[in-house]
Amino acid sequence: MSADSPLLKVRVRAPGLRGRGWLNTGGEDLRLADLRGKIVLLDFWTFCCINCLHVLGELRPLEERFADVLVTIGVHSPKFEHEKDAAALAAAVERYGVDHPVLDDPELGMWQQYAAKAWPTLTVIDPEGYVVANMAGEGHAEGLVRLVEELVALHEARGTLRRGDSAHAVPNPDLSLLRFPGKALALPSGHFLVADSTHQSLVELAADNETLVRRIGTGQRGRKDGTEPEFSEPGGLCLLPPHAAEIAGYDVVVADTVNHLLRGLKLSTGEVTTVAGTGRQWRGTVDFDAHDSLAVDLSSPWDLAWYDGKVIIAMAGIHQLWWFDPVKRTAGMYAGTTVEALKDGPLHEVWMAQPSGLSASPDGRRLWIADSESSAVRWIEDGEMHTAAGQGLFDFGHVDGPASQALLQHPLGVLALPDGSVLVADTYNGAVRRIADAQVTTVLDGLQEPSDLVQSADGDIVVVESGAHRLVRLAAGTLSALGIDVNGVRHRTERPPTLLSPGPVELDLIFEPAPGQKLDESFGPSTRLEVSASPPELLVEGAGVTTDLRRRLVLSGDVPEGVLQVVAQAATCDIDAEFPACHLTRQDWGVPIRVSADGAARLPLILRGMDT
Repeated sequence: MSADSPLLKVRVRAPGLRGRGWLNTGGEDLRLADLRGKIVLLDFWTFCCINCLHVLGELRPLEERFADVLVTIGVHSPKFEHEKDAAALAAAVERYGVDHPVLDDPELGMWQQYAAKAWPTLTVIDPEGYVVANMAGEGHAEGLVRLVEELVALHEARGTLRRGDSAHAVPNPDLSLLRFPGKALALPSGHFLVADSTHQSLVELAADNETLVRRIGTGQRGRKDGTEPEFSEPGGLCLLPPHAAEIAGYDVVVADTVNHLLRGLKLSTGEVTTVAGTGRQWRGTVDFDAHDSLAVDLSSPWDLAWYDGKVIIAMAGIHQLWWFDPVKRTAGMYAGTTVEALKDGPLHEVWMAQPSGLSASPDGRRLWIADSESSAVRWIEDGEMHTAAGQGLFDFGHVDGPASQALLQHPLGVLALPDGSVLVADTYNGAVRRIADAQVTTVLDGLQEPSDLVQSADGDIVVVESGAHRLVRLAAGTLSALGIDVNGVRHRTERPPTLLSPGPVELDLIFEPAPGQKLDESFGPSTRLEVSASPPELLVEGAGVTTDLRRRLVLSGDVPEGVLQVVAQAATCDIDAEFPACHLTRQDWGVPIRVSADGAARLPLILRGMDT
């Protein structure tokens, strides 16, 4: 350990942990004082956030490698109203296989104590109880490995490191037929194919949507092809047209979400093959060219639909739509810039927010999209994207009426109907909604996290009720009784706004390479910063893209509040390695701000910082 190591600088004592309760601890409350001698990693997450789910996957190898010295604690910091429900959080912990302790913090007390500003945020606490690093976003796994290794060396030398496994009390899952199913597909046979996401498999059900016909998959998390395949939280399903299936050699495309792959399923044999993706998560640059489908990196493909002569992919992990051609075996970007926000227009310019549900209209003219993080439903027609309902990243609720005023809460599924309307699986409201003639109506509520809708061979509407681990049919006559009066409830994310002064404000993105890494300019500038605002009038100067992580903004004094959208990335490579690896750290922030005369003139955001 060198004398100038950042780990030896002046340190800040970590605030104590307080919340509503704990999960995966056997009912015990954890205190930082009881964890002295351990390295503690706090993961500020919320279960709606795809970036947070990515981080859960990144942390698993780290937790296994350093099991005797590292304690990971998830601090659940909810965005949506539904995520504040303790039962919903417990279900999410099981759904996503979280086996480390989780602190339930519905009022964001710890979020404020640790000055978090983004989902996810990681905070590292050393064995003596001091904060030594903060980092926002995903892609920090390699840097965390190096940091933990430094902390182990330092505190083992000091005698302040305590080794020994940390026991977690993980509840045993209920071994039901389905466990948190994600998406479903009506097959030509009249059966249903279901993505049984938490069981890491596909299930074929009979026409009664209850009787098991067969299970495809071993149930083990993995990525093996063949007649005994492995998946990792499979999601969307797309039935290929007969001509495409004949050439491709398979019938159904499966979004293998956590593997970042598309898989092909041959229904007659149950054989699975990988048809798109490398298994690496996309962290690149935006280009709309065609690529070999097996050579492209994908990012959490969530749903699929056949539209415009190809498979369209809801690429939730990077807020885009992609396309896949099973005949030419090519793939590429279709819509979106990777900026997480709500903006309509030409497909290459739009902003999306974790698209999670797709459905093409029966006449093939429109593609409907559940844009979950903006609580919006959108559609594509003639090369343009439009918003049918939804108002942005931080406005959500359960309000029927004119579509321009209606509110949804994190919808995950859509189903286009022959009459031009669309049904919506309004997931966090536990409801099925209908959008028709610029009006939003509640069809049914009281469901447990509905995540998809399909139309059966006999015309019935079947709902994937994920939280209840089943498929259910809407009762006969439900769609004809749409004049239901629902008392509207409006919500807004309760993140405290950042007070900034009108006029010049310095935006300062803090980034420090991980131990053993340096900024890498082998392929161009090592850093990139993109800034925009909602409403656009909030930002008088400073919008756009630069390669400097520090920028002068000018805020309007005539716009009292809004959201600054900031996207930053930094490329690094290993130092003094025979075969140096390259790394890309990226995060986007939606920072709610209020313009006030007594506000700050500097906005620091931590991409990766030490000794904060």
